[in-house]
Amino acid sequence: MSGAVHWVAWTVFAFFFALVTLLGFVAARWKKADLNHLHEWGLGGRRFGTIITWFLLGGDLYTAYTMVAVPALVFAVGAYGFFAVPYTIIAWPIFFVVMPRLWNVCRRHNYVTAADFVHGRYGNRWLALAVALTGVLATMPYIALQLVGMQVVFEAMGFGGIRDGAEIALAVAFVVLAVYTYTSGLRAPALIAFVKDAMVYVFVIAAVIIIPAQLGGYGAVFAAAEQAFTAKGGATSILLGAGQAMPFASLALGSAFALFLYPHAVTGTLAASSSNTIRRNAMLLPAYSIALGLIALMGYMAIAAHVEAKGTAIVPALILASFPEWFAGFCFAAIALGALVPAAIMSIGAANLVTRNIWRPYINRNMTPAQESQVAKITSLIVKFGALVFVLFLPLQFAIDLQLLGGIWILQTLPTVVLGLYTRWFNSNALLIGWASGMVLGTGLSWSQGMKPVFRLPGIGAVYIGLIALIANIAIAALITLIVNGMTANARGAERGSDATAPADYEDAAEGFSS
Repeated sequence: MSGAVHWVAWTVFAFFFALVTLLGFVAARWKKADLNHLHEWGLGGRRFGTIITWFLLGGDLYTAYTMVAVPALVFAVGAYGFFAVPYTIIAWPIFFVVMPRLWNVCRRHNYVTAADFVHGRYGNRWLALAVALTGVLATMPYIALQLVGMQVVFEAMGFGGIRDGAEIALAVAFVVLAVYTYTSGLRAPALIAFVKDAMVYVFVIAAVIIIPAQLGGYGAVFAAAEQAFTAKGGATSILLGAGQAMPFASLALGSAFALFLYPHAVTGTLAASSSNTIRRNAMLLPAYSIALGLIALMGYMAIAAHVEAKGTAIVPALILASFPEWFAGFCFAAIALGALVPAAIMSIGAANLVTRNIWRPYINRNMTPAQESQVAKITSLIVKFGALVFVLFLPLQFAIDLQLLGGIWILQTLPTVVLGLYTRWFNSNALLIGWASGMVLGTGLSWSQGMKPVFRLPGIGAVYIGLIALIANIAIAALITLIVNGMTANARGAERGSDATAPADYEDAAEGFSS
């Protein structure tokens, strides 16, 4: 998108960006503690209560790319693009059951990452390394796509019409993000999330009331969308067509299982002050799913408004066409903050994994707490700038393809992490082989389909590749475990590795345990 710079929108945007930058640096003194300890810098000291955790997880999991990509998908294909709404709804009951157990055991053993838990549970550092590397690989393109969300905002404000203008603005914004994240750690995105979420809700409420009113009401919006899809033909429709139910359902289910396995979701969860804080958030966070459904409707609104834009530029173009410039600047700031908050948490989650599960066990086992924190801070910088290079120098489709693969990859850690919270039956080497098999199968199937997320199974139909790979992963791990248990008389001994956890570690902490 190019054209004259929208200076009013840019001024409003700059004001809010300056505000959150100030908050980012002030956050270092919020809930003041020694940030030279990793659990303080990378987990906020595990002291975030219900309200802070709600904003943090909401800002973490409902991202800028979600706000521009979901409506763009709905604009392009119709009902199929709404899969993101049920998947976030399905995710929260799973979150309610699983994540308090993870919090309890991690709090008792001072684990900072899911890979820390895996190493403690199975005594297998190679399995822990596999989980850590998967988390980092899945996170990098995710951060890059947050930058895409910011880039389309800069282009909408007219910087795309200036030579390298959007890229320069993007680089400056991320340098600022990198500096205050380095300084304040997880406290920065936690504090900024308050502003971001409030702005997003104002933007969404205004959009779902004002834009349809301008277009003649929701009846006119749906009628225009149905007419456009009928003319377009193919699999596009405002209702799911024949053969779309299975890919829709499997994609929603697989994405729900993957959502809370990402390092940024684990980081936001482990920062909570108690397991009950996590449960309360599992009940409250579906409010964001309502907002997501309303955001998705903007795809239909853009059709009715005859927006002349493509891809992720659709929502910014709709905003400019529907609102005065000052409010458009406010909306653009909300979207940009929707990139800064998750990007910060994602980089911190990846940095925690690199520090605890790669650097410490394989490079410097005798790190002091200050050295550990310093490595994490530097790693968070490297991760951010790596994502920036992704966006500036590689095709957008490359980042999108890798992010789709990232969902398939992170799902392959489910048997090790989630099943490990409930049973120690699986052999750790069997889990490692199952993980490798799922990674290879998922990547291969996706590649064979041109990087599309579904694969057609005979007699079943198109199914999400991540689920296919996960089922193979679990089956292989279970089969090898049965064989090992049958061949080894000492199946519960050395072959399984030591277990540093005890059954009581998974139970809720006693009163006063959380600080």
